Amino acid sequence: MFISVFDMFKIGIGPSSSHTMGPMVAANYFLNHLKMLELGEQPLFIKATLYGSLAFTGKGHATDKAVILGLAGFELETLDPSMVDEAIAEITKSKLLKIEGLPPLSFDPNKDIIFDYSDPLPAHPNGLIFSLYNPSGILITDRIYYSVGGGFVLEAAELEAQQQNHSLEMHSEKSSYPHAFKNAKEMLEMGEKSELTIAQMKLDNEIKQHSEKELYRKLDQIWQVMNDCIDRGMHKEGILPGGLEVKRRAPDIYQQLKEESKNDQIGSFSANEWLSLYAMAVNEENAAGGQVVTAPTNGAAGVIPAVLRYYFDHITTADPKAHRIFLLTAAAIGGVIKSNASISGAEVGCQGEVGSAAAMAAAGFCAVMGGTNEQIENAAEIALEHHLGMTCDPVKGLVQVPCIERNGLGAVKAVTAAMMALRGDGKHFMPLDNCIETMRQTGLDMSEKYKETSLGGLAVNYPQC
Repeated sequence: MFISVFDMFKIGIGPSSSHTMGPMVAANYFLNHLKMLELGEQPLFIKATLYGSLAFTGKGHATDKAVILGLAGFELETLDPSMVDEAIAEITKSKLLKIEGLPPLSFDPNKDIIFDYSDPLPAHPNGLIFSLYNPSGILITDRIYYSVGGGFVLEAAELEAQQQNHSLEMHSEKSSYPHAFKNAKEMLEMGEKSELTIAQMKLDNEIKQHSEKELYRKLDQIWQVMNDCIDRGMHKEGILPGGLEVKRRAPDIYQQLKEESKNDQIGSFSANEWLSLYAMAVNEENAAGGQVVTAPTNGAAGVIPAVLRYYFDHITTADPKAHRIFLLTAAAIGGVIKSNASISGAEVGCQGEVGSAAAMAAAGFCAVMGGTNEQIENAAEIALEHHLGMTCDPVKGLVQVPCIERNGLGAVKAVTAAMMALRGDGKHFMPLDNCIETMRQTGLDMSEKYKETSLGGLAVNYPQC
């Protein structure tokens, strides 16, 4: 399956790409399925059942709200976050979904969203089933969906086919795209043969789907949404929702750094503080349900914007259009990671989320700083290697503790990894592909309680008073 830059970077809402955006997309898919059926005019009713990680951390990740919005016909790219509470309140009160082209659909969010804490569905930890019944309670149709990370959603049959035919698909796509690399080794070989950068090869592939003008327009839009998110996060104050009473810290830190900068009080360590600030600003916005970009997930949404903002704000030779090279390069690395391992915290822990984001950000930063393809691959490997084994253990299932600070540290590691790679010639001991395979194997070995279920780690070791 070809993974586009716009698959890796999708505009949506917080707090989670796999637990909020994915279920909302799945609900949209189910509505489309219903519109293809002849349902008549009789009133029908819908149930949604959440399994595995979606059940255990669904409340904290607003999965129930996402299901309601998706079944109401709202879509991610056009959803106004300020309208969410009002829309959910109306549906909860009326217990009715009014969708053009469908009969009235009874749906009581308090009863018809079921959190099943028994065994997860077989194909993936993030599974959900939508079911449609007639007034007598007889099942008319149902569909199984899996939210596989980063807002990607597959039906059960699609996921099974993808798992069985992955190598065949990759082989068949070689004739469809000029640089259809399936791993980092092939990426470097194709770059050497074509004498193109990673960003240029990714651009050639993307042009098979988009015109160059449209591609650049959408890349500019992605960066604008990321940048706006940083700015909102640096100015909005208050307490994040969910019950942990976590205070937004980005505005205070921003004011302190601005004041210290004016008074020349900041030393060489300021780079880390600005990187952490930008990342925390994004993830505080994400935790509040604001508009963010999956990069490659919502839980890791702050790393890439932080590193890119740092480039523009703190590198005096920054190219105003460099975000295009950065995002294309980052997406190429992200696609390799997703194709050969995972970007889902429910599958492999946070090494797959913040670890992948740091690898992508390191690659992008290295690219815009003039790194060679070999140095870019080295930067990605360094960043990912030093996230291996990282668990996903959000307290109360909220994307707040430790997620917000973790993005700040991920951004710091990304820039550090890029600078280490730039100081070398690209030759290094551990190839990126081996590091990605290690992440995959580590995820398989990792206990389920450390994979976005909030059943272990920090999630069960926090103040209870």
